[in-house]
Amino acid sequence: MEAGEYESVLCVKPEVHVYRIPPRATNRGYRASEWQLDQPSWSGRLRITAKGQVAYIKLEDRTSGELFAQAPVDQFPGTAVESVTDSSRYFVIRIEDGNGRRAFIGIGFVDRGDAFDFNVALQDHFKWVKQQCEFAKQAQNPDQGPKLDLGFKEGQTIKLNIANMKKKEGVASPRTRPASAGGLSLLPPPPGGKTSTLIPPPVEQLSTEGSLTQPAVAPGSGRATVSWPQPKPATAATADIWGDFAKSSGPASSQTQSGTGWVQF
Repeated sequence: MEAGEYESVLCVKPEVHVYRIPPRATNRGYRASEWQLDQPSWSGRLRITAKGQVAYIKLEDRTSGELFAQAPVDQFPGTAVESVTDSSRYFVIRIEDGNGRRAFIGIGFVDRGDAFDFNVALQDHFKWVKQQCEFAKQAQNPDQGPKLDLGFKEGQTIKLNIANMKKKEGVASPRTRPASAGGLSLLPPPPGGKTSTLIPPPVEQLSTEGSLTQPAVAPGSGRATVSWPQPKPATAATADIWGDFAKSSGPASSQTQSGTGWVQF
C-alpha cells in the first residue's frame, strides 16, 4: 500500500447489530435463524471506507465514533464477507485486529434498503478495482490489446443509398420565389404632409327655376374641392324644340298656333 493513498468513504449506515454466531458444521452456509436475533451482542454504526484496492468495514460507536471492530476486504464476494442463505438483511464478516487474530461475526440491518446499499457499495468498489487493473495491464503491454481493424475484408462491398440525389426524369422542381419579409406595403407619407383624400363629387341640386346648382362649401373647411362644370343656359333656339315645324310653310291658321308648341297638319 502506498503512503500517498487517501481513504475514501463508500457507505455509512447509522444502525447495525452484531451477533455471535455458532461455528459452521457443514458447507451449506450460514443461517440467520440459528442466531439469537432478539439479543444482539452490540449495536452501533457501520462505515465502509476504501484505501487503495482494499475496502474496510468499520463498526463504530454512534456518539463517540470509537472503533469496535474492523474487517478488511480484499475481494468481494469472498470469505471476508458472506451472505446468509435465509435472509438478505444479514451477513457474516471476518474481523481482524492488529495482532493477526481473526474472528467471524454476524451483522444485521433493520432496514432492507440499508442491506442493499451495503452490498452495492462493495460491488462498485471492486468493479472499479478490476477496471484499474485492466488499464494498468494495457498500459504496460499496449501491443497485446485487441486492435481495431476497419479495413474491408475480401469480397466485402458497401452500398450507399443517398436520397434526394437523383431527380425524376421529366419532372422539374418548381422554383419558388422568395417572399419579402414584410410583404407589400405602402410608403409612409412625408413628415408634416397631409394625406390627400379623394372627395366624392358634390350632389347636384335642382333649383326652383329648373337649373342645376352646386352645393356651397364652407370657407376655411380645409377640404380640397374640384371645380364642377356648370350647365349652360338654354339658348333661344333650343327653347322651342318644335320651332322648325312652326316656321314651315303652311296656312296662316297653323302659324297662329305656333305659340302652343304643336303643329297642325
